[in-house]
Amino acid sequence: MINLDINIDKSLVVLSGGQDSTTVLYYAKKQHKEVEVITFFYNQRHKKEIVRATRIANFANVPINIVNAEFINKLSISALTRDIPISQEKGELPNTFVDGRNLFFLSMAAVTAKQKGINVIYTGVSQSDYSGYPDCRRGFIDSLERTLCLGMDYNFSIVTPLMNLSKKQEVGMAVSLGPECMKAIGMSWTCYEGGEKPCGECPACVLRQKGFEAAGVKDPALIEY
Repeated sequence: MINLDINIDKSLVVLSGGQDSTTVLYYAKKQHKEVEVITFFYNQRHKKEIVRATRIANFANVPINIVNAEFINKLSISALTRDIPISQEKGELPNTFVDGRNLFFLSMAAVTAKQKGINVIYTGVSQSDYSGYPDCRRGFIDSLERTLCLGMDYNFSIVTPLMNLSKKQEVGMAVSLGPECMKAIGMSWTCYEGGEKPCGECPACVLRQKGFEAAGVKDPALIEY
C-alpha cells in the first residue's frame, strides 16, 4: 500500500529478470510517470538473469541500475551460490534459499531510491503459492519498510503487488497489463540453471509451468517473436 504523503511520480523496481519482477515492472509503469529498475549481480548460479533484466529494461525503455553484490555469495551458501544439487528436505526450506538476499536487495534498493529522490520501491515477492521463503512474507516486508524509514529518516513505501497472488493469478495480471508485458515476460529467465534453454525440471521452472497451465495461457518464453 502506497502512503499518500510521499511522491508517487517516481518508483524503483527490483528487477531480477524473471517472470515475477517483469510483471511488477509493467504494473509499476501503469502507476507512475517515471520508473527505474535495479538488479543485483551476486555471482549467482543463474547469471543469465542479469542479461535478461538488462534486455527487459531496454525493451521497457526504463533506466537500469546494476549493483555488484558479490558479498552475498561469500556470506550465504546455497544451491544458487554454489555448484551443488538443488534439493529440499522434508520440513525444511529448499537449499535454493539465499540467507539475507531480499534483506540486502531491498536495503540497497532503498539507498539507491533515496539518492534519486524516489520513495516507492516495488518487489515481486509473494507469500502464496511459492517456496515458503521467509523473506517473501508480508511480516518481513512491513518490518523492513519501517526499519528503512527509521534508519534513513526518509519515507519509503515497499509495494508488493504479487504478495497474495497464486502463479495462476499472476499470469492473469500479466495478460491484463497488455501484450507488451507478455512480450517482456517472453524475454524473462526463471530457471535456476544457466543453460541455453530452461531446464524445465528445477522448482522455479516447474512452478512457472504450472502457473501458465492453470491460467490456460501459453508461456511467451516458449514462443518465437
